[in-house]
Amino acid sequence: MICLRQVSAGYPEKEVLKGLNLSLPDKGAVAVMAPSGYGKTTLLRVLAGLLPIQDGELTGLKDQKVSFLFQEDRLLPWLTAEKNVEIVSSPEKARFWLHEMEIEEMNQYPQAMSGGMQRRVALARAMAFGGDVLLLDEPFKGLDGALRARIASRIRGVFPLTVLSVHDQEEAALLGAAIIHLDQEKEERAWQR
Repeated sequence: MICLRQVSAGYPEKEVLKGLNLSLPDKGAVAVMAPSGYGKTTLLRVLAGLLPIQDGELTGLKDQKVSFLFQEDRLLPWLTAEKNVEIVSSPEKARFWLHEMEIEEMNQYPQAMSGGMQRRVALARAMAFGGDVLLLDEPFKGLDGALRARIASRIRGVFPLTVLSVHDQEEAALLGAAIIHLDQEKEERAWQR
């Protein structure tokens, strides 16, 4: 189990998480929900080890390989879709995940793709990286309802644990995710169905 005990974290200009107590399961999917500014992205960055905690304790992630889909797509503009995914995986795995994300024009550069296509390439890269924990920051932005459902069905259950940040309960439901509300003042926040 991943546990955060009295965790505080943030940025030089603003502390975002203050005294957060949170437990996450070892397996399944958990959706973190809250209005903008409540620390969903900050929490994912802490879990990824990209943002150090200022106070408190985080346990349960030692020796875990974490894959992260950032809120921004972060594609390298000088690489094709296929090469953007190959930087973290084999060519075969890159092609597999691009196909799963319904990207058929694998030799396109990011600037020639729609926003939704760029999002799916970034998602293919996160999936191809693999690991124990998948962190998804607004994974379905820019995707219409039917495409969103197809993509969700292909990523659901691939990683032992998926933690996603969403604004919409329907998106959480697509991955069968339990929901944590960060904006609720609770002594202990734990996943719930």
